[in-house]
Amino acid sequence: MHLRPEESAIQGFWLDLGSSVTPDANWERISRLTEEYLELLATGEDGREKLFRDPADGRLWELAPVAPEMPSSPPLLMVIAPARAKEKFGAWG
Repeated sequence: MHLRPEESAIQGFWLDLGSSVTPDANWERISRLTEEYLELLATGEDGREKLFRDPADGRLWELAPVAPEMPSSPPLLMVIAPARAKEKFGAWG
């Protein structure tokens, strides 16, 4: 369930099953990573954007909705530079 060193972004998508939609495997992986592995450092003002740290290599990851205007948007988990993280989330930890 760890993040590979070459990974810099993971995006979830809706899978259209005809009569319904369901989260894809990337969405499920993002959920597991953010709930069970990554360390939560900060939450944005809107509560939907979050800053995490990978305990294995210290990289910072931002979780954000792909389409913020949607109430249940697919997630995007991407590496964020420390300077950008401080600018966006302020001081943490």
